[in-house]
Amino acid sequence: MHEKNYRFRLWTEQKTVLIPHLFFKHYKELNITDDEAIILLHLIAFHAENNDFPTPNDIEQRLHKTNNEITIQLQRLLQKGLIEITQGVDHNEKIYEKYSIYPVWERILDFIETTERKEEKVAKKNEEGQLFTIFEQEFGRLLSPMEIETISMWLDVDRHSPDIIKAALKESVIAGKISLRYIDRILFEWKKKNITSLKQVEQHSKQFHTNTTTSTTNSNQELQTPKVSFYNWLDERE
Repeated sequence: MHEKNYRFRLWTEQKTVLIPHLFFKHYKELNITDDEAIILLHLIAFHAENNDFPTPNDIEQRLHKTNNEITIQLQRLLQKGLIEITQGVDHNEKIYEKYSIYPVWERILDFIETTERKEEKVAKKNEEGQLFTIFEQEFGRLLSPMEIETISMWLDVDRHSPDIIKAALKESVIAGKISLRYIDRILFEWKKKNITSLKQVEQHSKQFHTNTTTSTTNSNQELQTPKVSFYNWLDERE
């Protein structure tokens, strides 16, 4: 029993080799073969054991591969730019060589960032496509090429977000003046007033309707129903 406890303690007190989950998740997409991945994992393990430059002989002791096969794999990793040989200085100020797998982590992060940017572009394109559909639904017809170009300019040239453009469309619907000219004027005024978020749109609209809501009384001082005046964006002057 004592022997078992000793062996268990010896096992649990071993150093832990940390391998980011992202490595296992993306190494195939980075064109890293399974054999190359195994070599990389052993380089990480050797580094944890303070051996930064294991020889093919060292690695051979842990793999079912020949010294020559391991040498070829290391050369391929170097050629692919997945590892590099750098120099270090020990406590005796002696220069030594070591393997660095930093390029692998850099490659993984670059891949993730590129993938995220592609996904964002796809999402943006889908959102913009839905924007044209919403306009066609409100107009009750297909958009003309010129109308499509106008909306595209709002997105690409004026840099209005799809949400802001939809808010301007909603404003025109509420006012009963559905036209691109009217919507363009709304967007122009919002941009001039630096209104770039839906929250700002809501605050601006609330403030306007509060200022323009009036109530009148008849000759007998009877309370009349408040009337809401919608803003005529085409009449606004600079």
